[in-house]
Amino acid sequence: MWRRYRGPVSADWDLSGFASWLAGRSPATRKAYVSDVGAFAEWMARAGVDGPAEVDRMHLRRYLASLGTRRLARATIARKAAALRCYFAWSLRQGHIGSDPARSLRAPAGGGRLPRVLSGGEVSTLLELLYAAGLRVSELCGLDRGDIDLRGRTVTVLGKGAKQRRVPIHDTAVAALRAWLDEGRDRMDGPPEAAFVNRRGARLGPRDVRRILDRRAAAPTHPHALRHTYATHLLDGGADLRVVQELLGHSSLATTQVYTHVSKERLRAVYDGTHPRA
Repeated sequence: MWRRYRGPVSADWDLSGFASWLAGRSPATRKAYVSDVGAFAEWMARAGVDGPAEVDRMHLRRYLASLGTRRLARATIARKAAALRCYFAWSLRQGHIGSDPARSLRAPAGGGRLPRVLSGGEVSTLLELLYAAGLRVSELCGLDRGDIDLRGRTVTVLGKGAKQRRVPIHDTAVAALRAWLDEGRDRMDGPPEAAFVNRRGARLGPRDVRRILDRRAAAPTHPHALRHTYATHLLDGGADLRVVQELLGHSSLATTQVYTHVSKERLRAVYDGTHPRA
């Protein structure tokens, strides 16, 4: 049965003995388990490991992780993990190994597909857009592909009170979005119209964004800090307060005015740190 594998499988794996021990299982389970262990043995052979005695827990975890990158169903990977637990428990009883590296090996629960790890490019695109357009997190999460106009360098968002506004974005953000929409988004599950989705194949949520930012920031940072930074930098650069109000989607100018105080503090700090008579 194991001879059908393309790569060499060492006799140290004793797949024939394992297959005989599985004789009490259903033919389908027996075939699947021997096939799963054979595939693992091939994978280990490419790493220079020729038998079960050389396998450690890290090998097993890396193998399951590699299966996840192939977009296999969780149920399939769970079965493969079960086959490996069964095989190594049997190997221990047979004296082929001194300890069982798969004893507490965990695998994803059945149903659906493995969560996908966000790529660096995707993370950069999310953070770039939060800062480049000063979006609220809810606005970012609700963004559809059709809301992004790369040629016009704008995004159209639905803000508080169901008010729609169009916000310009700079060339760096355009490049990041183009790379993401052309090369990354179509490889992910989820609502086809959504610009961003999470690891579960649903539209990205505020908690997802917070977790992403926490992983990238040097210190705990709330996503709204990027919106504050956007507004402050515009004012520091000489933008009119009412223009910033429009860009942020504030219904009241008083809400926007808080940023003038932040900007004044920043200007004072620059003055104190650079003026020779400060």
